[in-house]
Amino acid sequence: MDNRAEVREFLVSRRAKITPDQAGVTSHGQRRVPGLRRSEVAALAGVSVEYYAKLERGALAGVSASVLDAIARALRLDAAERAHLFHLAQAADGTAAIIRPRRRPSTRWSPRPSLQWTLDAYTAGPAIIVNGRQDLLAANLLGRAFYADVYADPTAPPNFARFTFLDTAARRFFPDWDLAADMCVANLRTAAGRDPHDKDLHDLVGELSTRSAEFARRWGAHDVRTHGTGVKHFHHAVVGDLDLAYESLDLVAEPGLRMTLYAAEPASPTAHALALLASWATAVPTRDVASQTT
Repeated sequence: MDNRAEVREFLVSRRAKITPDQAGVTSHGQRRVPGLRRSEVAALAGVSVEYYAKLERGALAGVSASVLDAIARALRLDAAERAHLFHLAQAADGTAAIIRPRRRPSTRWSPRPSLQWTLDAYTAGPAIIVNGRQDLLAANLLGRAFYADVYADPTAPPNFARFTFLDTAARRFFPDWDLAADMCVANLRTAAGRDPHDKDLHDLVGELSTRSAEFARRWGAHDVRTHGTGVKHFHHAVVGDLDLAYESLDLVAEPGLRMTLYAAEPASPTAHALALLASWATAVPTRDVASQTT
């Protein structure tokens, strides 16, 4: 991805989201741009207008951490957006090439036995491993049953972004599809900032931008997020509605991969639904799970 264009579009999009009132800036006269002017961001960050304009044109190489912090405060970036700005700066000056995960071989990644054993030992809910491109790389028994619709995609490995934007089943599986779509794209945008040299991610973004106007619109918004914990709502074809808490953990031994564990509130309707899903998954051969949810 063109780093200068990424920087420019990200900063412009964040500046456009802040009103003068939110920033505590006195507004004079008719405004020709949404949000703050460059001069107002520069004043809030304590830098010259010329210098900020240079940065917003994409020239982040060599910028200091203190200046990045000042810009993040002026633009009221949240933690995910601030981290994204720093990743863009690292890519601009070449340090991202040093700190990014090593390129993985072209053959499909598969979990080592001990990692799969760990996934299988978790029986309270679905457990999955995903990379920054949103490829679904491994799962426990409940994970495979829970994401049967995703596994139905003949593409290997199955991918959450393709499922969300290209598979009609996603509209049923995610009751709040718009929120799920927003989160999916924001996760991809965050991954692109961390590793701007990921060709497979570039190809995926290009494919989805061409095939889905919904994806292209969201990608252009430059929203980012950090995926860590919360509650998600689903509608499974076999057991119905589920409200699942989740915790996502970075795998130290596998840079760039993340394990997500789902759990239901004890004795809740979702807990009973998960027990039913576990029974169903045990009774149905793994290869037949996807076909029986479609």
